[in-house]
Amino acid sequence: MSLTRAPETTTPESRLPAAGGAADARGGPRGPVQTDAVGRVGRRPSPFIVAVACTVALFGLLPLGYVIVTGILTGWPALSALVFRPRVGELLMNTVGLVVITVPLCAAIGVGCAWLVGRTRLPGARVFAVLLATPLAVPAFVNSYGWVSAIPSLNGLWSGVLIATLSYFPLVYLPCAAALRRLDPTVEEAAGSLGSGPGGVFLRVVLPQLRLPILGGSLLVGLHLLSEYGAFAMIRFDTFTTAIVEQYRSTFNGPAANALAGVLVLCCLFLLVGESGARGRSRYARIGSGVAKDAQRRGLGMFTPLGYLFLGGLFVLSIGVPFSSVIRWLVRGGVEVWSDGVVAEAFLQTVGYGLAGALATCLLAFPVAFLAVRHPSRLARGLESVNYLTSSLPGIVTALALVTVSIRFVQPLYQTAVLVVVTYVLMFLPRALVNLRAGLAQVPVGLEEAARSLGKHPVAAFLSVTARFFAPSALAAAALVFLGIVTELTATLLLAPNGTRTLAIQFWSKVNDIDYVGAAPYALLMIVLSLPVTYLLFARSRLAAVS
Repeated sequence: MSLTRAPETTTPESRLPAAGGAADARGGPRGPVQTDAVGRVGRRPSPFIVAVACTVALFGLLPLGYVIVTGILTGWPALSALVFRPRVGELLMNTVGLVVITVPLCAAIGVGCAWLVGRTRLPGARVFAVLLATPLAVPAFVNSYGWVSAIPSLNGLWSGVLIATLSYFPLVYLPCAAALRRLDPTVEEAAGSLGSGPGGVFLRVVLPQLRLPILGGSLLVGLHLLSEYGAFAMIRFDTFTTAIVEQYRSTFNGPAANALAGVLVLCCLFLLVGESGARGRSRYARIGSGVAKDAQRRGLGMFTPLGYLFLGGLFVLSIGVPFSSVIRWLVRGGVEVWSDGVVAEAFLQTVGYGLAGALATCLLAFPVAFLAVRHPSRLARGLESVNYLTSSLPGIVTALALVTVSIRFVQPLYQTAVLVVVTYVLMFLPRALVNLRAGLAQVPVGLEEAARSLGKHPVAAFLSVTARFFAPSALAAAALVFLGIVTELTATLLLAPNGTRTLAIQFWSKVNDIDYVGAAPYALLMIVLSLPVTYLLFARSRLAAVS
């Protein structure tokens, strides 16, 4: 067994652990993708599937096209006057400072947590492994609500860094923990036998093999920072996203909001290009199956209390503070806060939007995943890339694009539930795509071909054989999309029809009215809805790590 470096091309959303299956060199799942059971090249894809996949990709280009067309129509003199002004410079400094400070912090904390729970004999490490994933169940704006309730004076850059780090470090922790479980321990043992101490083995052997999950998780953190609105608005910290929302509210899709959206898109593209350059074109991979044994765990000795202090303190700060604040406001409000019929209505609307969005997203992601797995080609790769690029853009940009398109070309769709669901599809389609792709790749094509040879119609053969095998991955994909919809705020605020009362909208409305007691039930329900999906993400990442 040895380590080699192989070409690497991955996509932003694929950095999160996929819901089943290990990843190949492109970040996708391993498995046969174009040949049937006896190695013959697969038949051409259905024109209908190709047409649907191309249509989805064309819709995915709307946000980026909106930014480009709006800039052209505004004209360079007006656009430059809107962009090159002190206010934009201030927003740029705030946003860049937030990313430059928070991303390395999340990376360091995520790697440290993964190492402590995966490579040490710290008692209770398995419990901490689950607890450290739970901050993903608390939306960043709910986390901010909890901290502002505890410390009302929080504001500015460092408060934003605190809240963002506590909210997003699991995005680095989860892929790093999964990657650690996949590493071959014999390489570390060989380095130790050559005289390297524990620190040297970690820095020279383990850390280089974690480069891809670290960079991928850090990219996701950076993209979340650029798109987050509620958490930073609550602590009065101005970023591009908070400024765009305020401009939109004051001028309704005016040129200033569009100009800021263009700058924000450039920031996102800069992050994507920077991560791709840092990642390079190679990764560490095994040749052969390696040694089937667990890595040796090291005792912390006299540093055991420090390990508990780090992990326990992190859990208290990321979960204990916001949750205790929510409970405190609920106790103060008493039973009356639950007696309002709006709470039940908001819960049902949120579940309804979540289920509708998850179903639509998975259905529209399936043709793209099918082409990528069963008929890989330049077209399939291009269709995938378009959807990943769209999901990398902040939700506020996607919402502004659909507002403009609906008003000018399909006005009956403006402020309808259909437009909201379409926005969710564009924002969260890669979450479904990665998992559907993994599930499809694990299904032997020969089983479906055997069913066809017995006289079954191709559709019936697919439903009776393939669909049964990849159903768990499809359910995981739907669950991840559902989680994103439950905690989505910015796009829903801009696009929701009059009378829409999702949990996020009602929570934000109460917070804006300084009614923290009234906001508490909505915060708790969002956490309750998110916790099972967060645990599913953790469990599936562990399955992917050992497969």
